[in-house]
Parts: sequence; C-alpha cells; structure tokens
Amino acid sequence: MSRIGKMPINVPTGVEVTIEPTEVKVKGPKGQLSEKIPHGIKVIKEDNQILVQRQSDSKLHRSLHGLMRTLISNMVIGVSEGFSKTLEIVGVGYRATKKGNDIELAIGYSHPVIVKQVEGIEFEVPAPTKIIVKGANKQVVGEIAANIRRIRPPEPYKGKGIKYEGEYIRRKVGKTAK
Repeated sequence: MSRIGKMPINVPTGVEVTIEPTEVKVKGPKGQLSEKIPHGIKVIKEDNQILVQRQSDSKLHRSLHGLMRTLISNMVIGVSEGFSKTLEIVGVGYRATKKGNDIELAIGYSHPVIVKQVEGIEFEVPAPTKIIVKGANKQVVGEIAANIRRIRPPEPYKGKGIKYEGEYIRRKVGKTAK
C-alpha cells in the first residue's frame, strides 16, 4: 500500500466502526450500514480516525480511493446525524397526507397515489405541500426522493408538480393571443 488518504475521517462518539478484510461496518444511533472494500484499497482505523490507503497510483485505484473515502464518510454521517431531502408540491389542489407509515399524494390524477415506506426510510409531512424523506443511507434517501418527484415532475409552463426544495424550474412562455 503506497498512499494514505490525506483527509482522515473523524469518528464521533457513539459511532462504532468495524473493519473486516472485505467490508466496513458502521453502527450508530440512527442505524447500521456496511460497504464492501474493493480490491487494491485498504481501510485502517487509528485512534478515532479512519484512513483509506490505495495499492498503487493507477487510475482505477485513485478513483476507488476517493470513492471509498466518501462512502465511509457518508456512512459515519448517516448513522450519527442522518440525511434528509425535502420535496415541495406546487399546484392547486395538490397535496400529500401521511397514512400510517406511507404517503398518499393527490396530484391531479383520477386516483390518489400511495408511496410505500421502505425499511430505514422515514417520511414526514409537516404541511400538505411539503414532504421530508429521512434516513441513514444517503443513496436510498436520494433514490426515494427522486422516485416521489418522478410521479409528477414540475412542468415548465405553470411550474405545477413535485420539486426539490430550492430547485429552480426554467419557465417557458405560453401561447399568446392575437
């Protein structure tokens, strides 16, 4: 192993990291996550820090080195603080309600659309036009939020639909009467 990561990952108190030869497991108050270690990458735990090393300076090992460091960092943040994505619903009569653990969306279709809760993911509906997706795994949180947005993406004329909080929708000019 030649290169050690320049940016060590600090492990907060309450988070337990287990490093096996082929897998890294992180356990904390928000859950437990694991990630396989690719060939040519080595993960070391020293004191309260995690270091990632690579076998050589080849293009593959350099890219896997950065990827593995970011994945482990996201796992540590996820099990200690968690991740969330906020979605906004824009449109007259468009709304979301929480039914048990699932979400029911009334977004202009002839029937309500129900989004089932996935294990490790939590939904919040603080207002009828706002949905918060929370979880420990950053990838799963983003994927569930993207699936909800895909049900009714924002259209460019009036901006109606489901969008991420703070997302800018490019608006188009409609037809003009003569």
